[in-house]
Amino acid sequence: MSAETPAAPGRDEHYLRVFRRNFRAWRGSRPFWSGLFILLAGFPILYFPYANIQFGHLTLAMATTAGAGSLIIGVLLFVLGLSLWFQKHVRVFAGVAAILLGLVSIPVSNFGGFVIGFMLALVGGAMAVSWAPGAPPAPPVPGTGGQQGGAPESAVPGVGFTKDNQAPQGIRATDPDTTVLKPLNGLGEPNDLSGTSPVYGANGRHSAG
Repeated sequence: MSAETPAAPGRDEHYLRVFRRNFRAWRGSRPFWSGLFILLAGFPILYFPYANIQFGHLTLAMATTAGAGSLIIGVLLFVLGLSLWFQKHVRVFAGVAAILLGLVSIPVSNFGGFVIGFMLALVGGAMAVSWAPGAPPAPPVPGTGGQQGGAPESAVPGVGFTKDNQAPQGIRATDPDTTVLKPLNGLGEPNDLSGTSPVYGANGRHSAG
């Protein structure tokens, strides 16, 4: 392919660019960030009760008697986070469950993973409950003639309207009473040939003297 040939979208583009565009579309169609926060909330809640901190020759065990409860809470948060990514219709249930699990982790799992896991579960659950899918784009309204804003089209082919949506002078105007087309003079008024004008007299002709 020559340098002057444009790249076809999705075929000649770099695979990283295609992956980034597809991932962005996938991420925008689901509560991605709330699921990520809930996933991250499970790590400190699950890790700290089973972790040991070394201070030289001193080992500090942070294990509690409710270690099994911390394990269950962390695993459930993982499942809820993945459910928000792949089953977005359960977002309300998953969000409420994540908030409740974060509250339960405060007395069970070292103050909710030293408050880190609790805050992540609280924020992620609130985002999941408040998330809503975007509205699809509105289809174009038929009968607009392809003009934006529904601007009226000209009744005469090949002739447009002015700024005030008025027909230009010299075009036949429609009389609403007789529906007979009457030409317009240069002043924008119809020619008066009915014989009632005082200039032309009673018989419609100019007086001789």
